[in-house]
Amino acid sequence: MVAPPNGNVVQTAIAFARSQLGKPYVLGGAGPNTWDCSGLTMKAYAYAGVYIGAHSVNDQYYTARNKGQLVSYGAKQAGDLIFWGSGPGDFYHVGIYIGNGQMIAAPTEGDVVKVQSVWGSPWSQVARPSA
Repeated sequence: MVAPPNGNVVQTAIAFARSQLGKPYVLGGAGPNTWDCSGLTMKAYAYAGVYIGAHSVNDQYYTARNKGQLVSYGAKQAGDLIFWGSGPGDFYHVGIYIGNGQMIAAPTEGDVVKVQSVWGSPWSQVARPSA
């Protein structure tokens, strides 16, 4: 069983992500002025002092899996990372869950870092890097 979220880590990571709202998505972006999804999650957790993996959705997923940090989708809590993929080992998006069905993410070209509703896929996975 994965430990509950570390409140200080979660608050710090979410506050960092919130401070990036409105900045544009650029593939490969890892701040300070442009972001892609895994760049945002990587830097938000680095700011909170937690290494979640390299600047890659798949690397972040496998880092969490190898650390035993995966939780069920129904058990997600604020600060958890939600991964989307088209099948096992093929993840293409990650966002930071902030509660109440919402997440902060850098969604796609032509868009900006924003709070958005969580959407599902058959291969959604959840990790708790703050545990």
